[in-house]
Amino acid sequence: MAAATRHVESSPSTDIAVVGWAQSPMVRRTDLSETQLLLRVITDALEPLGLTRADIDFTCLGSCDYITGQAFSFVSNLDAIGAWPPKRDSHVEMDGAWALYEAWLRLQEGDIEIAVVTGSGRSSTGDPSLIYPMEMDPFYLAPLGVDPLTFAALQARALIGAGIADERAMAEVAARSRRAAMANPNAQVAGDFDVDVLLAENYVREPLRRHDLPPITDGAGAMVLATGARARELRDRPAFITGFDHRTECHNPGYRDLTDSPSTRIAATAAGLGAGAVEVAELQAAFTHEEILLRRVLELDDDVTVNGSGGALASNPIMATGLARIGYAADHIFGGGTRALAHSTSGPCLQQNLICILEGK
Repeated sequence: MAAATRHVESSPSTDIAVVGWAQSPMVRRTDLSETQLLLRVITDALEPLGLTRADIDFTCLGSCDYITGQAFSFVSNLDAIGAWPPKRDSHVEMDGAWALYEAWLRLQEGDIEIAVVTGSGRSSTGDPSLIYPMEMDPFYLAPLGVDPLTFAALQARALIGAGIADERAMAEVAARSRRAAMANPNAQVAGDFDVDVLLAENYVREPLRRHDLPPITDGAGAMVLATGARARELRDRPAFITGFDHRTECHNPGYRDLTDSPSTRIAATAAGLGAGAVEVAELQAAFTHEEILLRRVLELDDDVTVNGSGGALASNPIMATGLARIGYAADHIFGGGTRALAHSTSGPCLQQNLICILEGK
């Protein structure tokens, strides 16, 4: 089925770059509120750049009322920004990657120079099997009580049946990701895992075992964007956003081919992935089979470093996981890299997908 979307020109006339970001340590549970988490990460993102909250022209927050358990929960999170001087602000009921997309669009209007975006979530406060079915279609999906793990198991089974993935390949993804996370001080799950030992474990939801699943994570992130000239003043090597696009497919997985992800493919094409090779790809693959599918759809070569941070299998702070992917891709550019890809997703079975291309200039 074709992906239906709104398209915005992926090559902006105004250069816009990621100039800094910060995240909280990713943990199974924190006693800090989302506001407290954001207060710290916003400060940590701004201070190395010599900026204060007074320098922010626009803010966009990504969070989820279902996870927080409170209507309009983002209003209290604005306290982390500060009430003075007054600022333009917005909110998306999505991952912070989509907040970044809105800020990217807003900066193209040309009347402001600095934007801060955030993503925050405390998954430990609720039961995912009860919370997430509430977000489904109220007539056909929600009454089934199907949670993300069930949807993921259905997709994994479809990929195995199609010969695209197998349980050993999935375990190898888990082992590689969590081994890479050993070098990430903010990762929640890291270690040197043996694939055969992992495959000896019991299923949680066949064909998925514990290692195929993301951890429950509390955490937050903040990112600073700036327009071209200002970005170069703030950082020697900004990570310029040269392509940005997101697409969505039918909400009901029953109407989709779960062995493919056309929305990812279309978003990547619109963002300009084919214009050149990337050295690094940070993919929001919360389940092992999702990375296998995304690598296939994006046609990533074996020499591309995928989820060198550990990815969502190492830390999965809902509403900040995708933003972190863009942050790690930006780190590659800050460190001298040429081109990197970041991916974020939302909805069951990779329903909606976002692609961000970052380059050093």
